[in-house]
Amino acid sequence: MKTKLKVCEIRVRVYLLKDIPFKELQNVLANFIDSALCQNEKLISFHEENRYKFYSIGTLWPVERGMTYKKDQIYALTVRTTDAELARYFSDVLRNHYTKIIKGLTVENRIIPRKRIGELFALSPVIIKSDEGYWRSHMSLDEYEKRLFANTVKKYNSFTGEQIEEDFPLYTNITFLNKHPIVCGYKNISLLGDKLRLQIADDEKSQELAYFILGTGLGEANSRGAGFCNFRWI
Repeated sequence: MKTKLKVCEIRVRVYLLKDIPFKELQNVLANFIDSALCQNEKLISFHEENRYKFYSIGTLWPVERGMTYKKDQIYALTVRTTDAELARYFSDVLRNHYTKIIKGLTVENRIIPRKRIGELFALSPVIIKSDEGYWRSHMSLDEYEKRLFANTVKKYNSFTGEQIEEDFPLYTNITFLNKHPIVCGYKNISLLGDKLRLQIADDEKSQELAYFILGTGLGEANSRGAGFCNFRWI
């Protein structure tokens, strides 16, 4: 099953032109990326289409312990993708891109090495969207896990053109790192999500999908900053 899949990481040093309240951060970062995409005619339709985007957006580093990311400070923003062409575009454009709030300064690129992954943990809330609202009000844990797994497999199949069988575990343990739902800004609304830690199974399919998640995020709304994951190797 092992593919030539590569997860590209683009680390952008950014300068803040205005303060960013913590609750607005993910929307501001998503708008920074969206506006960069919209500089290219072909990517405008890509941005507007309701489809898997195959990239995920991290938060700013260093993390501010207060409630505001500060004007006139420099931070690092990490963007990851499994799409090599998109990675090249981000690398070229984001180094000089700016909005009224953020200005890009420099870019560093790397390919995340293929090693055995022991653990994934979400740095931003994992979102599973539903017409009934937050999943705990109408869904069992088993149903939630099935949705989470199915979303990942569908995303992987869409990217690779394969149709892999869902006959593997992906993870052996799931831990919720928050006691209460976490609000995640999504366009003009707020969604509720959870920060998760997954102990990744050691079979080939599970390892392949875990590596894929590093590039695309876990759950939904990844291009809006949800479900961005970090990892620990075995």
